[in-house]
Amino acid sequence: MNHIKITDLFHRAAQRNPGNVAIFDQEGTMTYEELSSEIHKAAEALKNYGVREGMGVGVQGGNSRYFIIFAYAVMECNAVVLPMSSQLSELETLEIIKIAQLHAIIHENNKVSFINLVIHTVPSGSQIWKLNFNADSNLPVSIAEHVHQPALIRFTSGTTGVSKGVVLSHTSIKERIEGANAVLQLGPGDRILWVLSMAYHFVVSIILYLHHGCGIIICNDFMASSILELINKHKATFLYVSPVHIRLLANDSGQQQMSSINKVISTSTAVTKQQCDVFYHRFQKPVSQAYGIIEIGLPVINFEKSVESPDAIGYAVPGYEVAILDENFSELTPGTMGQLAIRGPGMFDAYLSPPVKRDQILKHGWFLTGDLASISEDGLIKVEGRLKSMINVAGNKVFPEEVEFILNQFPGVAASRVSGYQHSLTGESVQAELMIKSIALPDMEEIRKFCRERLSPYKVPQKIHFVNKLPMTDSGKLKR
Repeated sequence: MNHIKITDLFHRAAQRNPGNVAIFDQEGTMTYEELSSEIHKAAEALKNYGVREGMGVGVQGGNSRYFIIFAYAVMECNAVVLPMSSQLSELETLEIIKIAQLHAIIHENNKVSFINLVIHTVPSGSQIWKLNFNADSNLPVSIAEHVHQPALIRFTSGTTGVSKGVVLSHTSIKERIEGANAVLQLGPGDRILWVLSMAYHFVVSIILYLHHGCGIIICNDFMASSILELINKHKATFLYVSPVHIRLLANDSGQQQMSSINKVISTSTAVTKQQCDVFYHRFQKPVSQAYGIIEIGLPVINFEKSVESPDAIGYAVPGYEVAILDENFSELTPGTMGQLAIRGPGMFDAYLSPPVKRDQILKHGWFLTGDLASISEDGLIKVEGRLKSMINVAGNKVFPEEVEFILNQFPGVAASRVSGYQHSLTGESVQAELMIKSIALPDMEEIRKFCRERLSPYKVPQKIHFVNKLPMTDSGKLKR
């Protein structure tokens, strides 16, 4: 059996780059040598407190050097880490602990203090982090026993149904980060401006960067001026953000540029060509979409046609195969829309609960993403919408993302969410929730007229609701 260990790979990277800065944050800088030492010390403390091989341990906190230290320290103990957002409510936190049957949680708050058998304050520099053990006496001896060398569990954001615990082994993580870097080509000379949530973006990002000797610039303020200030202060070379940040940066009215940046990637959800064009006009930097999925990693990236087709997710990364399948899982011809399927290295090993191995999920070796997409003759892939969010109006398919794109262009609309509702004649019809920028509400008929001029009649929302906010997942996606 292969016994690769992610923490060993990091410590080797630290030996190769001891004096390189691994982390830039509000506390200053931390070199690879210092980070390696802190991970060793934190792991020894966890072992002394009772963290052992096979345990499932949540690490809950905001973006910081300590989140990285404890996530690695858990794996150093041969335990399994479950990164958790600090934005989770107490009930959400407890639900994840219950579903995953975590043995312990390390956190920078007191949300779950009442579940403890023992509370320990863990060495963590200027912050106070606590290690809390689960009082449930019926926990299994080890977590994810159906996976060889499990390293990390990530819960999906639950946008398409019940959230799943995705289990990754040390070997799968190594394959995944090496696969992605075949295209990203990051190394010790790179510095990444980091603004996304570490709890939701850890494997093909934080672990990848540290494995390849990069510096991570932590920005806890996602305003455009703050991002630009840190880019220029630390000479960042790589900007990895979401469409929200692309939009904020594109609309920045200042004069700061980002001349040191040589790659800009947008991930987590679709970005529009309009947003990318405005960004390119402002900074003269193309935005490349990257298609990330928890079960697979980062198998599709758009570097080749990021200027002319920024709304495409790109081409398959070397080593990965992509196909568009019909309902019978047969491959469709180029240009035909169907379900996006992917296979390649670093795929997830299993789902956690109920315990289901990867081979039981795959269809003829393909992982079905749930996204509807098309692929051109030369392999360029475009996502058209979500299979499960599709609305069927009298046999006509409506993709919420398409209608939302139009609604978001209407003057005064800040954001929208489109869904289907039951209709006695058509089976389903389209409805929309709109967030408005001003106090004055726009006329509903004007909105419908705007849509009718740009959409097929069956796609026009028959019901419109004005709301103060839209439900979002912690990873920044609309809840469907």
